[in-house]
Amino acid sequence: MVALILGGGAGTRLYPLTDVRSKPAVPLVGKYRLVDIPISNCLNSGVNRMFVLTQFNSTSLNQHIKKTYGFDHFNNGFVDVLAAEQTRGNMNWFQGTADAVRQSMQHLFNHDFEHVLILSGDQLYQMDYQELLASHIATGAEISIATIPVTAEDASGFGILKMQENGQIKEFIEKPDAAELPNWTSPLSSEQTRVGKHYLASMGIYLFNRQTLLQLFSDFPAANDFGKEVIPNAILTNYQVNAFLFDDYWTDIGTIRSFMEANLALTDDIPAFNLFNEQHRIFTPATILPPAKCQHTRLHQAIVGEGSILQGATIQRAILGLRTRVESNTTVKNSIVMGADHYQTLKEIAAIKRLDEFPHLGIGKNCHIENAIIDKNCSIGNNVQIVGGDNLADVDTPQYAIRDGIIIVKKGTVLPAGTQIGKLVEEIEEEIVAETFIFEDNNVAAALNDSIGWMLD
Repeated sequence: MVALILGGGAGTRLYPLTDVRSKPAVPLVGKYRLVDIPISNCLNSGVNRMFVLTQFNSTSLNQHIKKTYGFDHFNNGFVDVLAAEQTRGNMNWFQGTADAVRQSMQHLFNHDFEHVLILSGDQLYQMDYQELLASHIATGAEISIATIPVTAEDASGFGILKMQENGQIKEFIEKPDAAELPNWTSPLSSEQTRVGKHYLASMGIYLFNRQTLLQLFSDFPAANDFGKEVIPNAILTNYQVNAFLFDDYWTDIGTIRSFMEANLALTDDIPAFNLFNEQHRIFTPATILPPAKCQHTRLHQAIVGEGSILQGATIQRAILGLRTRVESNTTVKNSIVMGADHYQTLKEIAAIKRLDEFPHLGIGKNCHIENAIIDKNCSIGNNVQIVGGDNLADVDTPQYAIRDGIIIVKKGTVLPAGTQIGKLVEEIEEEIVAETFIFEDNNVAAALNDSIGWMLD
């Protein structure tokens, strides 16, 4: 197999994390990058020839891959980045997933391969691709699609495949309405149906026979997307398309909300995604950093990156990346702090404190950070409050953005002492209750007080 990892487009749903980096280069769990997941799955599966296809902000991704995935002269493995390029035969950038692969095929022809494995660069899961290949060969499939069983509640957000008893896929629909779902069930195990999983969703992971992929590109030259065009066309023209059933943890990290939830879920006692699995190790650059140092600090459900310095802080259900500094009487809760790419020296920190003009790297004293993502290399002064919540509307400023109630402080931002973004729940409640006393009509005031009390409960 040769693997092609799709880096995605501009990553607008992950903005502002994708403002200065491509989607596969977005940091994960304070230590890795999103692209490390499919690459590590490949390496753990014995697939050591990979291309990563990108189009936007690929510099940091290039640097990360070059720094991490070096193969010696006795190994024919590689991880190469293929950025979209204009040629004399094609002046267009990538128009979709299938078009990206079509334009990149010229680079694959320099290698010997029978199968093409196509992966997404923004998913969190652990899979042995040799099992996918074994199933593909055993069933005589020309195309195999990795699928995951889902409930009716989740089915409307996916491409749903209708599988026959022999595992062959004969129908496909993209994000069906609830009214259409009864016609799209697939024969699944009793264990899956018992928990309400009657539908098969495409994971966006495809295995093609080499000649099948080339023939489909020839037959449908205008098809730019695998899920919307190539796969449905292959089914309609009677290619052997089979489902590979995957029933383990998998999540798509396509939005700020899903990114936040997938990261913080890893702080659970026994998370569904196992970071400590020797058979499914996640590779990333080795860091020559000291261990994390904690003084008078309370940690609960926390992941703390190497080289971090925590002084008198409270960290609750949070992820702190490499070189994170948090000072005394500061709370970080339900948040991701991505850390820093370098340290400031003690002299530099002392000079900054004397000037009192801007904070040093990290989070200062007496701060409250909640429901927030602090991107890399941010400097947050003392007495800063950053509190996200569902009451906040989406906004975009030079320093921060708000998406789905989550506050994202942009990479390299400096927030001076006393900055407030969002409000604590207690303050919101006090403001709402205070408003109930401005009405002179007692009946109106009483009714409003009852309604507000119900909302606060």
